[in-house]
Amino acid sequence: MKTLVALYKLLRGLGHMLKGVWWVHMHFPKLSPEHSEAWVQAWSLQLLALWNIRLHVLGQPVLNGPMLLVANHISWLDIVVMHAARHCRFVSKSDVQGWPLIGTLATGCSTLFIQRTNRRDAMRVVQEMTRALQAGDVVAIFPEGTTGDGLHLLPFHANLIQAAIAADAPVQPVGLKFLDRQSGAISLAPAYIGDDSLLDSVWRTLTAEGIDAVVHFSEPQTAQGRDRRAWAHDLREEVNRLNATAQRVQVIPTAQR
Repeated sequence: MKTLVALYKLLRGLGHMLKGVWWVHMHFPKLSPEHSEAWVQAWSLQLLALWNIRLHVLGQPVLNGPMLLVANHISWLDIVVMHAARHCRFVSKSDVQGWPLIGTLATGCSTLFIQRTNRRDAMRVVQEMTRALQAGDVVAIFPEGTTGDGLHLLPFHANLIQAAIAADAPVQPVGLKFLDRQSGAISLAPAYIGDDSLLDSVWRTLTAEGIDAVVHFSEPQTAQGRDRRAWAHDLREEVNRLNATAQRVQVIPTAQR
């Protein structure tokens, strides 16, 4: 029965993604930025509901940009969860652009793509991020540079944080965590690490009894004279604190719109 339920959720999710691709091609060129952002947030909330993932938001997401969101990275699901909590422009590895369906959706959401192994391309993306922040956008990065297990944070790379310094924009730390709904313990079902394939991670997510996604927003910070490395260190400490706090509080689910 669990396999049949997971297959049903998978098919509904694929249908939802196809609907998203159709909307991106047919409607996004005619929509204002505000309407397209609202559509992406609603689409993300609907996908979470289809896959029995409850969203919990702690703290206050920023209402307007410019703002750089800095979060830990666990899974491919992080982007959907953060879009559901607050629309933002992600910086993502260039490989994602070529993924079927997902690449089209990411491009439609104004994602900035980076070739992580190319130092010169990192400089280009910092410049693009700076211009986006100066234009009042909300941009999001995962400074660990890769996915972790959600139990321990990897070091934060400081390169992309330079964009906030160059644009004189604040940074809002964000803690991401997936919890097993029954036990409240950390769920490794959505994890995408080591030898995991994308399909492995998706299947574990769909066969889980229930997953709660916790997005914990901290107070925005300004550089206050810190260089990017010192700021990256302090941001990592704050994200670590957010995730530890999320384990100790009783989260209240947001309304599923």
